[in-house]
Formats: sequence, C-alpha cells, structure tokens
Amino acid sequence: MTASWIQPLVASTLLLGLMNSAFAADPPLVATDVKQVDRDYWFQGEYLGSIRNACGKCEACGLQVVSLGKSDFQAVLYRGGLPGGGWWSGMTKHDFKGQRDGEMLRLIGDDAAQRIEIQKSNATLQSVHQPPSPASEEVTALGELIRVERRSQTLGAASPCGAIVLFDGSGTDHWKNGRKTDDGLLMIGTETKTSFQDFHMHIEFQLPYMPHARGQGRANSGVYIQSRYEVQVLDSFGLKGEFNEAASLYRFKAPDTNLCFPPLVWQTYDMEFQSPRFDAEKKKTCSGTISVWHNGVLVQNRLELANKTGGGAAEGPLPLPTKLQDHGNPVRFRNIWLIDRSGVANGLAQNLPLTR
Repeated sequence: MTASWIQPLVASTLLLGLMNSAFAADPPLVATDVKQVDRDYWFQGEYLGSIRNACGKCEACGLQVVSLGKSDFQAVLYRGGLPGGGWWSGMTKHDFKGQRDGEMLRLIGDDAAQRIEIQKSNATLQSVHQPPSPASEEVTALGELIRVERRSQTLGAASPCGAIVLFDGSGTDHWKNGRKTDDGLLMIGTETKTSFQDFHMHIEFQLPYMPHARGQGRANSGVYIQSRYEVQVLDSFGLKGEFNEAASLYRFKAPDTNLCFPPLVWQTYDMEFQSPRFDAEKKKTCSGTISVWHNGVLVQNRLELANKTGGGAAEGPLPLPTKLQDHGNPVRFRNIWLIDRSGVANGLAQNLPLTR
C-alpha cells in the first residue's frame, strides 16, 4: 500500500465545487456527474489524519462520511487508518450520526462521548465531557483529519500483450446490445458476445450518487461471471461489507474487507476466474474458483464456488457470456480487458502481480 493512491482535497477544491455545481433540490437525487450533486456531496467522503488515544499517544485514524440525503449523515471512525490502508476487518471502529447545518457538519458518536465537526474539508475529533450543567460542557480536541480521495492501485491499467480489449470507449463490438453514454462509457444491461472458460478480467466502474436510496436500491449492478457467479456492484461505501454488498459473491461470501470508495469515484475490479470442471456425463468433478481485487486490494482469495450465485444461470460444462447487470441504476463502466486463460495447461491460472 503506497501513499500515492491518496490525494488530499484542499479547502479551495471544496469551495470551488460548491460555487460551480448545480445542486439538485428535489429527491430522489441520482447524479452521474459532480455538476448534478447537492451540497451534502462535498462533505461525504474519506478523511485521514491522526488522533490522541486514551494513553495520550498519536495514532493514525480514518473516517468515512456517508450522505443519507436531506442533510443527514452517518460515519465510521477507523482506528489505524482507512479500510485497506491501515485498518482491516476486526479492528476497532466507532459509528457516528449527525446533520449538516450550513457549512458545518456535526457528528455525534453512539456513546455521545465523542463528536466530530467537519468544515472546509477538515474534520476535528473531540472528546466531550457532559457534567450536570450543559453550560459547563468540557470539549477537548483529540486530533484532525483532512478529506482525501483514494485512487485504485489498478485504475487505468493498460491491457497486457495478448489481452482482449473488450471496451476502450471507441465501440461496443464485443457486447450484445451494448450502449455507450455521450461521454464514451459503457452502460448496464449488456453481455459479452464471446464466452470464456478461464480468464483474468480488469474492469473499471463508477457508482452514481444516490443519497436518498438505501440497501440494494443504492447504485446496484453486478458483474455476472459466465452469467452464473455475481460479483456484486453496489454503493456500500461506509457500510459493513456484507455478503450482498460491493465485491461480495452475491449472498454467498462477503469481501474480506470493504474497499468500496464513495460514489462518483472510479473503482476497479480485477478478477481471476477458473471455471468448474465436468466429466463426460456432465457431472461436476471440480468446483470453480475466483479471486477478486477491489481497488487493487485482494478481498476474495481463490474462493471455491460451490454453486451459482443469486439469480445466475445453472452451472454446466459450457461457458456462458459475462453480463453487466441492469438493476435500474446508472452504473457506468470503462477500460475492460480480459486475458483468456483457457489454453493454459491443466487450467492453472498465473495471477497478475497485484498487491495487498
């Protein structure tokens, strides 16, 4: 994990965005461009810095702030850094809720003993002691965090020699009923014209900003490997990372860590897939496996696929197309390429040098 994938967003960027953006007033808001967002969008995101712990020592700390619409927010404070960048599943975290009042967002911890104030892309963590008299409230600053935008370690990855470029923005020849947006992005509701047995696929996607939506209605799509196994696409930024959220094998296994970035930030999946094997009587002799890197971090490690997932097609010896699911939300895709592993001896895939 290198520091280069984190870019601070200074206060001037926030102010410029607030002045130049066209703010949608009426819910439900579905924004595919920052020109369409509301004021809450500029407070949502990731923050990184350091705080003083109970022992008085400084430690790294990350914060994810999620817009819920109508100036309501929830947030998670991660002790150790941001998910995949110092914090991993099982480490300490704290939940917060609050509201934006003008250019100030105030978040209160579940135990009310901590408070976060966010203004001009800076977040201040405070310890709050509440004696019997509210007038004598004691507030101690514990540390500051600055808003950052992380960049996937594989974003913009060029297709290797011999790879099949499925989509580069120039056309949809490799896609059945493929459609492009005016700015050259691939839309949902399509599938590959060619079916592949074993392969490595790189795909980049952007989630729409839908602050009023919840659960499976919030930027939902999916990459259906062989039309059978769904790698879920969902706005699960700041959530727990359940088995029906981003980078899960839908309702089969949750990702090891939730690496979902905020909506409108480009993200990546890199997937290594080995198809199940069948004998002459079409009886399965070996289950398929899949590894998934979300934003360059391994979150599914050679997962054995016992069966198809969700609404996927039944397993069988013949490969099927890979689909980009249409769930009614305007998720966008770009830079899709594939390395066909089907000719590798014994079906053994050689993983690309992605890092955790």
